[in-house]
Amino acid sequence: MSERHTYRVIVRGTWDGLTEQARARLLAEAADHGMTSMRFTQEGSLSYEPSPLKHFSMRYVVVSDAEDGEEMAAAIAEDRAETALRGLGYGFRALRSTVTDLDTIKINHKPASRR
Repeated sequence: MSERHTYRVIVRGTWDGLTEQARARLLAEAADHGMTSMRFTQEGSLSYEPSPLKHFSMRYVVVSDAEDGEEMAAAIAEDRAETALRGLGYGFRALRSTVTDLDTIKINHKPASRR
């Protein structure tokens, strides 16, 4: 059995070819997709600024085989983002990802005397 790692992936992209209906829905729901909505989940959380309505990000938690590495975690998250955005009827382009492997991240603890 191979080792599993947990990754946090931020998928960023640009809105593209939005219909008037999709644009209106995004603007109407913008308050639900601001800074307070930014969470890493398996389903993904969408965030964007309404003005200008240009870029977005989606945050995912991906658990996969450690040997597949960060590239596979990015590919999985981007696939989830594409599926979700298409399902909502939102046009997009230029997806790119930033991946953090939570199992290899080093946490620097400050000595108690320096707190």
